[in-house]
Amino acid sequence: MKPLTWDAIDPATGQPYRWDSPNLTWSGILEPGDPGYIPPPNANQKRQTKQKQMKHNSYYPSPAPQQIVWLTNYSNKIGGYTAVLGLEALKVAATIADARWLVYIMGSWQPAAKAWAKACTDAVKEAQFADSGALMVLPVFTPPPLPPADAGAGLPAVVPVNAGALDRIFSFVQVIKQSPGYTEAIASDLGTTGTEAVTPDLNTSRPELTVEVTGPNVFVGWGWQGLSAWLEMLQLQVDRGDGQGFRDLAFDSTPGYLDTAPHPAALTKWKYRGIYRTDDAQVGQWSLPVEVVVGG
Repeated sequence: MKPLTWDAIDPATGQPYRWDSPNLTWSGILEPGDPGYIPPPNANQKRQTKQKQMKHNSYYPSPAPQQIVWLTNYSNKIGGYTAVLGLEALKVAATIADARWLVYIMGSWQPAAKAWAKACTDAVKEAQFADSGALMVLPVFTPPPLPPADAGAGLPAVVPVNAGALDRIFSFVQVIKQSPGYTEAIASDLGTTGTEAVTPDLNTSRPELTVEVTGPNVFVGWGWQGLSAWLEMLQLQVDRGDGQGFRDLAFDSTPGYLDTAPHPAALTKWKYRGIYRTDDAQVGQWSLPVEVVVGG
């Protein structure tokens, strides 16, 4: 069982949980393996496996400052490869406009908007608690001016473009890569070569569990250890100290599991362990057991 969160999605409907969802209880959400769990109507269909990570990481960086650097480099250089790559001049001009607009939005407009938002927050505090003895003047947002054309670099003035500029740039990069004139040197110059993603050795993977009593339940914490792209779920087992040893408790695909089994009348030590699964098979090593005292 897992806790109900505000953004939880019912896999049977693809929509947020409703009050009449069959696996929604006062204690949380029932999962496969929980007592009383009701499979969705399509449970007899083959389970879809988690999409594996692509072999190459994206050439587009994740940190916003590096994205601005990438877009600036791209817009400055792509025009110089129009003839070599056999590109259409109008499409090159459009992708340059897209990149320059994004640089303006991310490098100038957004920082200015954040500064204005902070000024608004300060104004609210001033309106409530300050004693300046003067009438307030509310902050007004003035967007930075659009950069003019750069004749020396052969770049046009920045103008607003349709939404989805980055998606269009990614699509145009795919066109570039299919050109017969596209080389490793050009890829390096434009920054369109992704880095190789090293597949980890899943045989050495081992979950790390935590456990704590939360009222009448036990919460078992676990995570992906940075391997979510290659794993599908955690097979969780419990030993309730009744002489039966470890037995399956749940096959959990969402980190964190809430065990709602009733606690015994006498003090009892419960133990938990888990192992990752992918492609319908165990992978890696069992976690070290964690234990908690319940009952009494």
